[in-house]
Amino acid sequence: MASTKRIAKEFADCTTAPPPGISITLPSDADLHTWHVTVTAPPNSVYAPGRFGLILKLPTDYPFKPPTINFTTRIYHPNITNDSLGNICLGLLKSENWKPASKIISVLEAVRNILVEPMPDDALEQRIADEYRRDRPEFEKNARAYVERYAKGSVNFVQAPPPPEKKDGGAPAGAATTGAVNSGRATGRQGGAASSGSASRPAPPA
Repeated sequence: MASTKRIAKEFADCTTAPPPGISITLPSDADLHTWHVTVTAPPNSVYAPGRFGLILKLPTDYPFKPPTINFTTRIYHPNITNDSLGNICLGLLKSENWKPASKIISVLEAVRNILVEPMPDDALEQRIADEYRRDRPEFEKNARAYVERYAKGSVNFVQAPPPPEKKDGGAPAGAATTGAVNSGRATGRQGGAASSGSASRPAPPA
């Protein structure tokens, strides 16, 4: 299958010459469609020296559809949901921006870049975005607290299970926070990105 050949080549490229601060493994050698990615925050980032686990999943019709990415390490960031799902809003992964010629290595570099420069105008966590704009010292204090609590030590790739389906056939609980978040196409925020319900998010760790 052409998709598998393309993924195999990109995996070889990414592991032979990985981007700075990024390492990649396969949880199963039999499945090229799921990657475990470890991202070490750049030294000029408020998240340094944290190490973050991500699960990257490639659809069967890749590269015609973009991959999805979830953080498995909790992080205090405007563009990543402040919960165990770790959904991310990244411009490159939006359907209107994704091109079949786009490469996974560019996606991973973009993820690492937003650890240096968050994008508050394309936020999933609006309260954190407002804090980033209006009270940078408080934002940095909270971000560092999350690094201390969650992003030091071994990286965990356990992903939260999806919300259960309702018996009456309705939308799954929490669908507003998880649907199409990687592509930025869900309701709840002006401009098309998803809302993660930041009003109910846990308080930053002490």
